[in-house]
Amino acid sequence: MYILVSSERQVKGYSLDGQKRYLTECAERQGMKVLAVYVEEGKSGKSIEGRTAFQTMLDEIKRGTLQTDYVLVYKLSRFGRNARDVLNSLEFIMQYGVHLMCVDDGLESSTSMGKMMINILGAVAELGRENIIAQSLLGREEKAKSGGWNGGFAPYGYDLKEGKLVSEEGEEEVVKMIFDLFLNKGMGYSTIARFLNQNGYTREPAPNAVNPKFNDWKADQIKRILDNPLYTSRIAWGRRRTEKVQGSNNEQRLVKQEEFVMSEKKSHEALVSEEDFQKVQEIRKVMKEKSWGNHNISQSRAHLLSGIARCPQCGSAMNVDCNQWTNKDGTFRETFTYVCSHYKRALGTKQCRRNGISAERLEREVLEYTKKLLRNPKFACDIKAKIGVAVDVTKIQEEIKNYEKELKRLARSRMNLEQDIDNLPDDKYAERKRNEFNRRLDKIYNQIYETEDRIEGCRRRIVIAGQESLNVEMIYKILLSFDEIYDKMDDREKRELIKCMIKEIKLYLPEEQKEQGHAVKSIVYSFPIEEDVIQSLRVKEIHVETVVLLSHKKPDSHINVKVEFGEGEGKVPLKAISERAEAYKPKERVTYKMIKEYIEAKYGFKVHTAYIAEVKRDLGLPMYDAPNAVEELKNPRKHPTAEKVEAIKDALKYFRICN
Repeated sequence: MYILVSSERQVKGYSLDGQKRYLTECAERQGMKVLAVYVEEGKSGKSIEGRTAFQTMLDEIKRGTLQTDYVLVYKLSRFGRNARDVLNSLEFIMQYGVHLMCVDDGLESSTSMGKMMINILGAVAELGRENIIAQSLLGREEKAKSGGWNGGFAPYGYDLKEGKLVSEEGEEEVVKMIFDLFLNKGMGYSTIARFLNQNGYTREPAPNAVNPKFNDWKADQIKRILDNPLYTSRIAWGRRRTEKVQGSNNEQRLVKQEEFVMSEKKSHEALVSEEDFQKVQEIRKVMKEKSWGNHNISQSRAHLLSGIARCPQCGSAMNVDCNQWTNKDGTFRETFTYVCSHYKRALGTKQCRRNGISAERLEREVLEYTKKLLRNPKFACDIKAKIGVAVDVTKIQEEIKNYEKELKRLARSRMNLEQDIDNLPDDKYAERKRNEFNRRLDKIYNQIYETEDRIEGCRRRIVIAGQESLNVEMIYKILLSFDEIYDKMDDREKRELIKCMIKEIKLYLPEEQKEQGHAVKSIVYSFPIEEDVIQSLRVKEIHVETVVLLSHKKPDSHINVKVEFGEGEGKVPLKAISERAEAYKPKERVTYKMIKEYIEAKYGFKVHTAYIAEVKRDLGLPMYDAPNAVEELKNPRKHPTAEKVEAIKDALKYFRICN
């Protein structure tokens, strides 16, 4: 059974329990057994997107974990209000021998007439939904005209009390200050944000904030306040409307409207006069026109590492800041700098710094190291070995053979059943027997169609595997001739290639860069690199971060490299751990991190540092090299399981910490 309630009012009212009781009674009357109940609370029937329970039901039908003959719904509108979704979902479940029964509508997809009516009513339901939306929007528009609040979070400077906007003490003064700084002091969005941050004016993150850990001001927040006519004491409605994206099925986007509804009367306290608000809009209009100048050189440059390089202080993405000026001779100039995106949006914040680095320097450093990696002879040999390797599809071909055997078995069952129907004696139970045989025959036909679909799916997988093999081969060929290809690309093509190759770049802080002699701390590549290639590069010029921490030496070299190994993200090969263990004497120099990596790689589970410390203490081993672990032992904690104790002992023996 599938139950959908679209609003909070329905969840609390009759609809949820009423639908469930009604469907259960119907199932009992039909002699059906209820196998599962899927309830969607407070979700719209607009589309299947976002309806988790509905998608779970479809997935379980597909995987075979839900062996059912029917999906029961109260009305067709509960199954969906989008005609395309109704049709697609119905065809999907019928592929697996499952039919739809709309109890209150008296419809059943197992009959041709029922299926046709479901398709017709699906279109009617969609039309009904659009009518409901239109009526709802009209009602909200009328409410806004009369000064009523249509819901949502209160904007900065106000609080909601009993559905009315009231000014929030403290915040209202900041709003007035923002309008004054813009209108009378000539400050722009970024300058106002910097002024507020530097003078201690923080703001509470919005309830729906993407990153609630930051409470500083950003230029786009200042812009939204200056743009909102609500601060003049009038309610605005329809400033942004959803419009369908051309070429998509149900995708919508918000579009700002030039014309919108304003309440005819004042509904709450004004924080800025209407005259001042209009002056602000006129200034902003002039600013917008000036921003569309002829200085468009920066727009033609594709910034290779935007979003890939990370701020060394807060971890936010680094974006490019462009500085433009005109020399006395009239020559236009510009420079590009990667800066912390959070700091850039929240100028003057104390939560992070600019941490700027020349775009030319950073891009050159990353490219130089990447080229050096790709020129490595061992890496080139590995790449060549991967080119032309055929994809193994024997397992898929074996699946096809098994499905073909199943298809032959079903064909025999179908023929036998059809023969039984033809030879059915004409007695008083003939009609009942014929109905039962036809029901079984329908099920066999569904199984035949399902098996044929699976065979076709396997054949598609073989084709896709071949295509993926060609794509991988093409990528490897690009890597092999990176130097020649890269120099012939334009900026945007270079950007796309770098995005495919590099997942993340970590940087040193500016003061650390001077000491290290370079900016890049680590690079995470999106293609696998063999461990011996990395080892050879480490010896020649790089020092991996964990080694630096263990040796307590300043490395001679420059870049720390992180690699995603083929056996799984974050997994460190046992061979590499062994080599690191051999490299450090005496034995107490082996770290807890190395022990934990060994256990996860060999046994497939993680152990807490305190568990390792507990086992070491029980074995009488020294504890002075892990003060944090010793401190944690003082706090009550569950003891490790016997399995984890044995794994820890094995790791200690492996690293020769104990016998």
